Amino acid sequence: MSIFEGIWIPLVTPFRQGKLDLYSAQQLALRLSAAGVHGLVVCGTTGEAATLNEHEQDRILCGVMEAVQTRCPVVMGVSGSDTRLVAEKIARLNALRPAGFLVSAPSYVRPSQEGIRLHFEAVATAAESPVILYNIPARTGVNIDVATVAALEQHANIVAIKESSGNLMQTMELISRTDLTLLCGDDAMLFNTFCLGGHGAISAAAHIRPDLFVHLFELVRAGQIGPARTLFKQLLPMIQLLFSEPNPGPVKAALAMQGEIQDELRLPMTRMTATGKVKLAKALEKLMSIPVAGNTAKPESAIRGKSRLLGLVR
Repeated sequence: MSIFEGIWIPLVTPFRQGKLDLYSAQQLALRLSAAGVHGLVVCGTTGEAATLNEHEQDRILCGVMEAVQTRCPVVMGVSGSDTRLVAEKIARLNALRPAGFLVSAPSYVRPSQEGIRLHFEAVATAAESPVILYNIPARTGVNIDVATVAALEQHANIVAIKESSGNLMQTMELISRTDLTLLCGDDAMLFNTFCLGGHGAISAAAHIRPDLFVHLFELVRAGQIGPARTLFKQLLPMIQLLFSEPNPGPVKAALAMQGEIQDELRLPMTRMTATGKVKLAKALEKLMSIPVAGNTAKPESAIRGKSRLLGLVR
């Protein structure tokens, strides 16, 4: 199995009074790695990378890598609309030795497919670690077409794609036409993507009960589709709530309810609404009551989480 398969989490960036809360980021990374996730991504969309300066991005990458050591690999998210500047940034980040780079298509400028191909080829050539393509047209304004992905697959340093188009037909075509590791980027499509042959996910929702997301992946891999479907139905209400308002507001709200981080974001991102938090607290209490796979006892974290939530749901 490639190191880029399985359940990866695009780590939120905790803040405290407007400043980067590196300690909380490290503690969260340790908890997630202990829960069995296969890898972490820092400075992704969920990590509010657009609001972090270069120094803060370096600090969180180094801090998370220091915390998890060899427990799981850490990938660095990189984005930008100027190919030259993105390549230069990656060349600088090479010295920090992340396990890979998650690179989105250029946003706002809406390049042609040829421009997208040349952009990624330049970036991949500059990188000393493997590159994961990130297709998220809702944010960038451009789709990375399957033919373009197939062409980029020829570059030895491009090894995977995070597919967040929301188009299941495109996902199916990518799986059938390329040999890249395919990671689901739409949490509501996790079950379908795994069943189609997807190799894993980069899942923001997996911040909450990561053990269950890992178990979902393992069930599908083992051909236990019935139990996997049942588990996914249990996860889906929380997934839907976590994306009912702009990400990562709800994810940070859920983590704050569990005492993991402060419920703080940087503008223009805002905290989850009070109405949303009431619904989230109820769904979180229910999710935390699901036993760990193969264990009828509730996890210790679920018991602690429930005690914090009771006052919010009455």
